[in-house]
Amino acid sequence: MASNFRIAPSLLSADFARLGEEVRDVIAAGVDLIHFDVMDNHYVPNLTVGPLVCEAIRPHCTVPIDVHLMVKPVDRIVPDFAKAGASIITFHPEASEHIDRTLGLIRENGCQAGLVFNPATPLAWLDHVMDKIDMILIMSVNPGFGGQSFIASALAKLAEARKRIEASGRAIRLEIDGGVKVENIGAIARAGADTFVAGSAIFGQQDRAAVVRRMREELARATMPA
Repeated sequence: MASNFRIAPSLLSADFARLGEEVRDVIAAGVDLIHFDVMDNHYVPNLTVGPLVCEAIRPHCTVPIDVHLMVKPVDRIVPDFAKAGASIITFHPEASEHIDRTLGLIRENGCQAGLVFNPATPLAWLDHVMDKIDMILIMSVNPGFGGQSFIASALAKLAEARKRIEASGRAIRLEIDGGVKVENIGAIARAGADTFVAGSAIFGQQDRAAVVRRMREELARATMPA
């Protein structure tokens, strides 16, 4: 399982004055994805970046771009991000009028599709769409701002999502976003996550390679037989 883990630094915590350099630096440090947070000051109380920035960093990326849409409505902007270079697009079910249609739209545009669950959002939204999902993203903070503390109840939610994935028999990734750091990544992995978004825990450090290495050590420890 350890080799199946993926670490995804969130660009929200990067230095936006030198974004291309920041992307190249964390990829050189050994990360697996670039997590791209899109906020619209409507669905969430903040405004970040759009498809033009995604397109600008694409030439600097030798790993997939994992786009997390915190926007409402969703469908209008999906083709723009697919064209800009996204590999994975996830969105919040509350932000879509027709979840099945939005998942289909993402896949029709050549990307993997996923749903995102806020701390108080039930997983019941998954009931009728597991066949169209490539990723489930569990938020361990309330979306809108970086640098928040991990909400512990996310661990039980991860475990429940992992059961749903196993019951489906499909290769669905289980991602966690919010407050992930070296000290808690092992416990998060034991709860069922296989993809870890970390913002300030990686971008906020001078030696990013050392942080990524320590995270992988904790993940390896978490999967060792008792």
